[in-house]
Amino acid sequence: MDWEQIASNLINWCMTEGVKIVIAFAVLIIAFIIINCVVKALRKILTKKQVDKTITKTLCYLLNIVLKVLIIVALLGYLGLDTSGIAALIATAGVGIGLALQGSLANVAGGVLIIVLRPFRVDDYIEAQGVSGTVEDIHLIYTYIRTPDNKVIALPNGNLANNVMVNYSKKDTRRVDFEFRVSYQDDYKKAQSILLEVMTSHEKALKDPEAMCKIARRETDALILTARVWVKSDDYWDVYFDVLEKAKEKLEAQGINAPFNQLDVHVKNDK
Repeated sequence: MDWEQIASNLINWCMTEGVKIVIAFAVLIIAFIIINCVVKALRKILTKKQVDKTITKTLCYLLNIVLKVLIIVALLGYLGLDTSGIAALIATAGVGIGLALQGSLANVAGGVLIIVLRPFRVDDYIEAQGVSGTVEDIHLIYTYIRTPDNKVIALPNGNLANNVMVNYSKKDTRRVDFEFRVSYQDDYKKAQSILLEVMTSHEKALKDPEAMCKIARRETDALILTARVWVKSDDYWDVYFDVLEKAKEKLEAQGINAPFNQLDVHVKNDK
């Protein structure tokens, strides 16, 4: 073996291709740092201008991915690799992946519809596909929601965009509905007055529309009173639990109790 020739070839490679690889690697690191800074600055600008959180997060995420892919392709071309072949390979792989992931493509289409039409946004409280929670993030394939007990659930965008979804945060106000059982022996008008007083005296209850309390229906052992009061959407649960607790205390203090189901048994002696 001609060690001198091998050493000469190695030195020549290091002086040509080796230097190009080092430069490409350095450019890659610097470019990724710059891209991260640009995306971070863009996120701050959009947040400062109070652009919708969904659009901000999605735009920054896509910009980060696209710019980094372009940098990698450009550096591969700089190193002398045939990027047209790489593009063909990516296209072929894309076709194969597309056939294998038809459901995911449907989710991507659903994600685009959600981002464009915006039936809900980040921080909205929604109910869909049997679960409910606060929207934390919207990606192209999945939407992530946080449940009241702090679990994170990923919902496929395809199903989310094509099925019934309830958005509890779309409007600024909500109606809190209650049902109370009152015995036939008790004064139901007095119960109505107490319930109206409890609801209207709550500091977070709205005066307009007015609260109401009416007989909803008759059952075999009780009258069912329905009580309704309007609140700000963010105050829903505070009013709901407070009214239930105070209503129970005041009704019982006035001798009005909720009847419970009873069964009268008569024993017949034939002897």
